[in-house]
Amino acid sequence: MIRNPTVAGYFYPASSAELKSMLARYIDKNAPKEEAVGLLMPHAGYQYSGEVAGAAISRVKFKDTFIIIGPSHSGLGKPFSVMPEGTWKTPLGEVKVDEELARKIISLSRYAKEDYRAHENEHAVEVQIPFLQYIKPDVKIVPIILLGNGAEYYKEIGHAIARSIKELKREAVILASGDMTHYEPHKAAQKKDMAAVEAMLALDEDELTRRYESLPISMCAYGPVVTLITAAKELGVTGAELVKYMTSGDTTGDYDAVVGYAGVIFKKSAESQPGMSPIAALAKETVETYVKTGKKPSPPKQLTPEMKEKAGVFVSIHKLGDLRGCIGTFEPQEKNVAEEIITNAISSATRDPRFSPVEEEELKDLDYSVDVLTTPEPIEDESQLDPKKYGVIVEAGWRKGLLLPDLEGVDTADYQIDICRQKGGISPNEPVQLYRFEVKRYK
Repeated sequence: MIRNPTVAGYFYPASSAELKSMLARYIDKNAPKEEAVGLLMPHAGYQYSGEVAGAAISRVKFKDTFIIIGPSHSGLGKPFSVMPEGTWKTPLGEVKVDEELARKIISLSRYAKEDYRAHENEHAVEVQIPFLQYIKPDVKIVPIILLGNGAEYYKEIGHAIARSIKELKREAVILASGDMTHYEPHKAAQKKDMAAVEAMLALDEDELTRRYESLPISMCAYGPVVTLITAAKELGVTGAELVKYMTSGDTTGDYDAVVGYAGVIFKKSAESQPGMSPIAALAKETVETYVKTGKKPSPPKQLTPEMKEKAGVFVSIHKLGDLRGCIGTFEPQEKNVAEEIITNAISSATRDPRFSPVEEEELKDLDYSVDVLTTPEPIEDESQLDPKKYGVIVEAGWRKGLLLPDLEGVDTADYQIDICRQKGGISPNEPVQLYRFEVKRYK
């Protein structure tokens, strides 16, 4: 399929020469470049938001493929639309869809579907392409359009994107295309937008959701950014930076009803392990240090936002696909998540009674995942459980059994409860109190 430009001559010049001249004003090829997992760029007409978009993309080390995620403005097509193949045309030439990566995302997501209709008259993806072509003419893209829905859908797609990049061992940048507050006075828009940006810089998609709903913030970037942050946290993001913020009032002089534009980059440090989140990397570093030296390592000097929190943590170690150790805490025992990871990683490697301690020659074959638990909440019965979404705790007096969510082969709540009873030494007919919790899983 060839997707012809629909907003050339409206959002940006239809003439190749004029478009290149405009982009040259916005893009700084000498700007310092970051190892970016992703970025937020606005998608209004270039005369309004091009300066912010250019400032953001100028800071990114380019990869072969950009996954461009935009909100639907037309309502057409499937709710979570991935264009799996084809070519997009702009006045600067053609870019191809990265078919392998696009189809991998579709295959790993319950919600993302193959669709072309959503992309036909939608500008959210199109307006970003000339910025990419200007810097790297042979860039490939994966176009994704999201129709308004809850955060759980966006997060699921974010997880699928991260898994796809890791499983294919691909180099890709995730580009969230979207604007901030719409049609409010400049000061009000700026206040709301900075609240949203603050959550982005904390890499906290749940806090962004709370602020988006409670303030409320009329940002069409919401869904794409939640998707981006979710994926970025699995791909090793270590921080985010607001590169530039403006409103349409800064261009038009009309500050009574503005649209906000933010350029944010989500980056990882040069020493981050490719495809591994900082939290999983800490578990790996801890085990390797302890097994080789017998010494407990210190936490990183710079903690990510998640590491600063207090929460129960489970560290799982697998060897060539088989469980090699899993130890954790229901509730926080240390002063922060980083300390919790270090303690439980050592326990998983050396004190799981089901396994012998990990030996140094095994280290090269080990994989790590870290589950950070929400506070468990009591529930009435198993009807309030979902084995894919919720972990479960079964309690009878001082005896407890815990099972993490989304485990292979555990497809029913009854089976979850049976396993927990066995782990806690609780008989099948004994009265119990049930609790459920969610996890953020880092690999």
